[in-house]
Amino acid sequence: MNLNLPILEIKELRASTNNNEILRNLNLTINRGEVHAIMGPNGSGKSTFSKIIAGHPAYEVLSGDIIFKGSSILKLDPEERSHLGIFLAFQYPIEIPGVSNEDFLRLAYNSKQKFLQKREVDPIEFFSIINEKLKLVDMSSVFLTRNVNEGFSGGEKKRNEILQMILLEAELSILDETDSGLDIDALKIISKGINNFMNSNKSIILITHYQRLLDYIKPDYVHVMQHGKIIKTGTSELAKELEIKGYEWLN
Repeated sequence: MNLNLPILEIKELRASTNNNEILRNLNLTINRGEVHAIMGPNGSGKSTFSKIIAGHPAYEVLSGDIIFKGSSILKLDPEERSHLGIFLAFQYPIEIPGVSNEDFLRLAYNSKQKFLQKREVDPIEFFSIINEKLKLVDMSSVFLTRNVNEGFSGGEKKRNEILQMILLEAELSILDETDSGLDIDALKIISKGINNFMNSNKSIILITHYQRLLDYIKPDYVHVMQHGKIIKTGTSELAKELEIKGYEWLN
């Protein structure tokens, strides 16, 4: 694996859903160790972009390419993309009744271990692994006995997503509006977990409407997406400018 290659290259990507073209010749390059924020008005293509990278079957790539760690992933299914190191945290994490959080997380962990031809772990071994990760997102081990996201508050659901990201050691994490619906305390806890997880070998894409998240997770680049393409790129100062002026001044 060549660590000098960009971790992600989006090349002239066009994509649609239900015969409606949403991404239009999108280009983006992300290197290891970088945090990129993507902002833009509703309907600009931000969430579509995240789902297409993850391999959501409802979206069709019309042309262009997605290069992850030097290889095209267009033909890979979502599970393979996940095992290779791509993680998508959803804006609205789903509930899975009847499946305990611990079982769900252990199955996800062992599935990746198997893909990487590493030894799978038993429940006792896993408990010691996950307990260390719980501390990073300030979660009690009681959460492990509850069904996945069932009865969780918005903040608990988001923390559970970040816990999965940390457990799976994602190399490229795409966080789709992780800050939505969070109070300031939950936002601080989640941001701390993300910052502790981040290192020079990993990359993060933050999709957000609000500058406040970027007070806690400092982006290297801020991109503005409109009509399915990136129309402006800047530093974290761009996010502050957008907070004051909105998006209309860019047109």
